[in-house]
Order: sequence, then structure tokens, then C-alpha cells
Amino acid sequence: MAGMGVRGRRVAEERDLASLERIGAHSHICGLGVDEARSALSDIPFISQGLVGQQEARKAASVVVKMVRAGMIGGRAVLLAGPPGSGKTALAMGMAQALGDSTPFVKLSASEIFSNEISKTEALSQSLRRAIGVKIREETEIIEGEVVEIQIDRPLAGGVAHLGSSGKLTLKTTEMETIYDLGEKMVNALAKEKVSSGDVIAIDKGTGKVSKRGRSFARSRDYDAIGASTKFVHCPDGELQKKKEVQHVVSLHEIDVINSRQQGFLALFAGDTGEIKKEVREQIDSKVSEWIEEGKAEIVPGVLFIDEVHMLDIECFSFINRAIEGDLAPLLIMATNRGIAQIRGTNFRSPHGIPLDLLDRLLIIMTKPYSEKEMREILTLRCVEEDIAIADAAMDLLTKIAEEASLRYAMYLLTTSALTCAKRRAEKVDVEDVKRCYSIFLDVKRSTHFLHEYQKEYLFNEVDDADADADADGDADAPMGGDVDALQSASTARENTMNDGNA
Repeated sequence: MAGMGVRGRRVAEERDLASLERIGAHSHICGLGVDEARSALSDIPFISQGLVGQQEARKAASVVVKMVRAGMIGGRAVLLAGPPGSGKTALAMGMAQALGDSTPFVKLSASEIFSNEISKTEALSQSLRRAIGVKIREETEIIEGEVVEIQIDRPLAGGVAHLGSSGKLTLKTTEMETIYDLGEKMVNALAKEKVSSGDVIAIDKGTGKVSKRGRSFARSRDYDAIGASTKFVHCPDGELQKKKEVQHVVSLHEIDVINSRQQGFLALFAGDTGEIKKEVREQIDSKVSEWIEEGKAEIVPGVLFIDEVHMLDIECFSFINRAIEGDLAPLLIMATNRGIAQIRGTNFRSPHGIPLDLLDRLLIIMTKPYSEKEMREILTLRCVEEDIAIADAAMDLLTKIAEEASLRYAMYLLTTSALTCAKRRAEKVDVEDVKRCYSIFLDVKRSTHFLHEYQKEYLFNEVDDADADADADGDADAPMGGDVDALQSASTARENTMNDGNA
């Protein structure tokens, strides 16, 4: 039974580690990869911060990041436009990483705006105010010093010594030394932090929170063996009681929720914020303006990223047109993969499915399709991120599949091929693993060919036989319609041609 318990704990730990190390589609991106000092992009993949290609788009995005940091981008919007799989979302994630955690970055899909609980304009208002941070400054008093001695009364209860409810704490700085009386709350806080003589601590007078700064240099020779995690600091100078400025960053939406619900701060954890009245927002905006004038607060403009923006309708576009011109407006970044498309809610067509008056206010950044070399670099980065060892021939085949089908399909095949390789207990993903997954999982072209071939077996079929035959003939001539051996042969022939040219 003991062995089963240990095994169960190990499985639980492995599951916890797996949840912490979960790999996403853009988890390998850690920035834009732009050298701001030289205003040039590095050709080394490991310095590119996970992004490959799209040099012009990345340079434009870096300029936008600089404008956000300087606070010069209020009331403007950026559109990332390009074909599917060209890295628009990856570029937005790179901008979020480049801005850092101090800048609010809100991500949502356009379909999230439509809800039965709140209106479309209310959902957009809440998203816009989530992307605006308020840095509130306040002063708090702390007691900071080196612990000289701790005396805790330990009364005997039934012959056993218990942790006392009172005691004395002696703290000192380089200029003074004071003895403080301790209550039960402070005794428990000190015991929780395992404070002992020689530690440098700080106590917040308002909350009673105890934080350990480190170990005093004067006590560095008290023990022969010291752990690597032990941190030594100097004894504080000046007085024991000091005033310290503390900064809290909250979003305007969080302030709205706290002031519009009876639960107050607890309403943030309920999830259902509901409709917030316009009068409440106006009062909060005026109060925040007063804090800014008094120097108690500072606005931190953030970024709102709306993916698949062509899914919004004309009412949402009209609201965005007015909202981005407000005094408290974040930078709005939108992404779309549509060309000349219909504006939802109207019978008119426009570029990217966005009204022309809103397009005139946008800075448009275009992304281009990846080349074969760039696709290979992206697949290599994914292998490093997912810790997959792959043979060169299998990588050539995956690159060809990405070029003929899509990059996303090739990345899915990479993951499934790694699982197939692990099943046969091999060290590297080989061509046979890619072939097996390619034969099991279909891409869009082969799936469409299959549907046309067996269209009569499906319900609610609306394709004519003549159209089906024409589409089937076209798909049969497509490069992905054949066997995967043709792709492998083409890759081998291209490699031989390159070798002959080098020779």
C-alpha cells in the first residue's frame, strides 16, 4: 500500500509539471527580435526571439511598441492584415512580450463580443477599459531592521509547551535599537517566516505583514555551512520606522466593477460583471483625473488585440470609431485574413470587411506568406520547443508538406509523428512516422476531394454532380492529391540537384 501511495504521488507530481510546462502554438515567442540599438534584425534564429521572417512587419511593430512605451499612441489603431498562417497572431504575441508585464495587454476574438448576457457595445467597452491601467501611489509605514533578539512566552498546557501569544522583539539599525511588544498575530507571523536572530526583516504597520530581506553580514560567520539560497544584506541605516511608496496597478474595468457592485472587491472573482452604467464610468473617470492632477495616480495605456476583426458588424465598427478617439483609449490592434469582403450587417463590400472610414484611421501592417526556408526554420523552432528529435529527411518532407498544404498542418504532423515515434521507441522522428501520420490525418485539399467523391453519402448535400466532377478533377491534379511518396521523391530530387550544383 505504501508503494501505491508513493506511485500515486509521483503521478500527481508529473501531472502538475505537465500542466505547468504546457506548450502552446506561440509559447516559443518571447519578443519581436528587433535590435533597437542598430534598428536591424538579427539573422541568428536564437536571437530572433522565436519569430522568423516578416522583417518589414516586425520593424513596423517595433515602432508601434516604442510609441506605446512613450505614451504617444492614444486614439490610434493598427491593423495586421495577411493570408492565413502568415504570423499575424504571432506578431501580436511578440508585441505583448516586448511591452512586458507592466503594460496591460488584452487579447480576445471578435466572436467573444457577441453574448446574450451583455450587449456588444458593453462587451467592447469592458475590453477597452481592461486595457487601460491606473498606477496608484500610496505611502505606507514600515519597520525595517536587524533582529537582535526574539523572546516569546511559551506557557505550559498539560505539560507541553505551546507557542505563546505574547513576546518581545528587539530590532536595531546602524543608529538605534528598540524593543517592541508582540501580540499573538505578530508572533504567528514571525514563526511563519521562521525569523531568527541576525535576520533583516521589514514589518508593514498597516497590514502586519512580515517579509524577510535576508541575513545580516555581521552574522555571516555564525554557521560553518550555509545554504546556497541564503542571501546576505547590510544592516539598515537611519531610523527603524520609515515611509515607503507602494504602487498598485489596476485596470479601469476593475475599478468599475468594484464601484458598481454591492460585493465590492469580491465581485471581481464572481466572473459575471454584467452591464455597468455610464454614470458610474463617468464618475470614475473624473475621480481618476483628480488623482492624476494630485500626483496620486498615473495612467498606463495598454493594448487591446482583437483577432478575426472581420467578424464584427457595422454597429461594433461604429462604436470603435468613436471609442478610439476618447481621452482614455488604449492602442487597438486588429488582425484579419480577409480580402475584399462584405461588412457584416450591410450589403456593402470593402477591403478586409472593415468600413472605409475606420480603415482611414488605421496603421496597416501587411504580412506575407512564408518562404520554404522560413517554414523550415519555424518547424525547427517547434522541434526545439517541443523537445523533438527529427531526422533531416523527415524535416525535408515536413517542409514540403508545409509548402504544399499549410504550415499549421505540418506542425500538427510534427507533434503526431513524435507520438508515433515514441510508440515504436525510436530516438528520432523518421520519414516513416511522417508517412503514417500523413495517411491518417487529412489536409484540406484531400478532405475536399474525399467529400466530392462521397458526396451522395452525406446529408444535406448541395453540390451538383457536374461541379463535383470538375472540382474532383482539379483536386486530383493538385500536388497534395497524390501519395506522400511523390513529396518524398521531389524532396530527394531537389536535394540531389543542390548537391550536384555544389559539386
